[in-house]
Amino acid sequence: MSADLFGEADAPRADEPVPKDAPLAERMRPRTLAEYVGQQHLVGAGRVLEHALKGELGASLILWGPPGTGKTTLARLLAQASKRRFVPFSAVTSGIKEIKEVMAEAASTRRRTGASTLLFVDEIHRFNKAQQDAFLPHVERGDIVLIGATTENPSFEVVGPLLSRARTLVLQPLGEPELVAILRRARDDEERGLGGKARIDDDGLAWIARAADGDARRALNLLEAAASLASERTIDIALLQEALQKKTLLYDKSGEEHYNLISALHKSVRNSDDDAALYWLVRMLESGEDRGYLARRLIRMALEDIGLADVNALRVCLDAAETYERLGTPEGELALAQAAVYLARAPKSNAVYVAYGQARADVAQTSNEPVPLHLRNASTSLMKGLGYGQGYRYAHDDPAARAEMDCLPPGLAGRRYFEPG
Repeated sequence: MSADLFGEADAPRADEPVPKDAPLAERMRPRTLAEYVGQQHLVGAGRVLEHALKGELGASLILWGPPGTGKTTLARLLAQASKRRFVPFSAVTSGIKEIKEVMAEAASTRRRTGASTLLFVDEIHRFNKAQQDAFLPHVERGDIVLIGATTENPSFEVVGPLLSRARTLVLQPLGEPELVAILRRARDDEERGLGGKARIDDDGLAWIARAADGDARRALNLLEAAASLASERTIDIALLQEALQKKTLLYDKSGEEHYNLISALHKSVRNSDDDAALYWLVRMLESGEDRGYLARRLIRMALEDIGLADVNALRVCLDAAETYERLGTPEGELALAQAAVYLARAPKSNAVYVAYGQARADVAQTSNEPVPLHLRNASTSLMKGLGYGQGYRYAHDDPAARAEMDCLPPGLAGRRYFEPG
C-alpha cells in the first residue's frame, strides 16, 4: 500500500493495484488469507491468529522469521481485517523524529475517534534502544497496536519492556510443497503472474523451491530471472543454474544464525558424527565465515571435548590453523576440514575441562589459604628458619610421597578435580 506516513491512511485494500512492472514477488503478494501459503501453526483453524484475522486483534505482535516467510503480508492481512488506520513504517529509512511524529498523530487519532492505530514496523531490530523505547508509552496507553517484523532473534534485538507488551510469534521457513504451490500460481496466473509464458514443469519448480531455502521471495525472483533468460525456451535445470549463478546462504556473522551453525558444528564433533561436522563446517565456509574464527573454535573443541583422550588433536588443530594462514582460500580450507573430521573421529574426554571448572569454582568460593610450608621454597636462611620447605619429600627419591604428601591447602585436603574418563 502507498499511504502518507502521517495521514489518515486506511487499512490496505485487497484490490489495491500493483504496477505491472513491479517484481514478480511483489505482484504475487497474497491479497487475501485464502492466498496466504504456510504458517498454518499461526493462521490455521483454532490457531493463535484465527480471531485476529477476523478483526479481533487486541495485542501487539512481534513477527520473527527468516526472509520471505510472509511477515509483511501477514501484517497487511491483520490490518485489513482490523479496519484500523494503518501506518507502515520502516526502520531502515526512519529515525526518532519520524517515530515521535507518528506517535503524536496516533495519539491525536485516538482522542478524536477512540480507535487505536495499527503501526507496522518492518525490520524493527534495526532501531536502537532509545528508538524502541519511544513506542512504549503509546503501546501502554493503547494509542497504537504495534506489529513489528524482524529476521533477528527478538531476545537479543528487541528491548525487554517492548517484548513484555507484545506477543512474539515465530514464522518458519516455507517447505518445498508450499514453495511449489506459490511458484505454480505465479507461473499460471494471467493477471499478476507469468500467465503460462514460462515453460517450466513441476520438477523445475521443485528445483527452484530447494534452491530458495524456504524463502518465497527468493523463489519467485529465481523463477522470474529464469523466465527472462528462457524467452521461448523450456526452462530446464541448466537454465535454472545459470539464473541462480551462486546460491546465497542465509547467514549473519554476528547474528543468531552464526551461533546456531557453530553450535551445530561443535555438537556434531562432540557426538563423533564426522559427516555432520564436515557439513556444518562447509556450510559456514560457504557462507563467508571468518576462517580464523573457525580455526580458533576447532582448537577449543580439541581442548574441551577431546582433551587427554587424544593429545594429538590439539596439535592437529594448531597445524590446521597455521596451514590455512600459509595457504589461504581455498586450499587452506581443506586443512580446517581435515581437523574437523579428525576431532569428530577422535576419542572424547572432557575430564580436564570439568576439572578446570571445579578448580576455578573453588578458587572463587573458598578462602585463599596460604601455601603450605612444606611446598614453599626455602631460598634464604631466614625462610628456612621459618620452616619453609620443612617436611617436603622429593618424589623421585621417595615414590611414596605421591600418595602420602598433601599438596592442596588444608581446607581442600583430599579434594579431587580430575577424574580420568
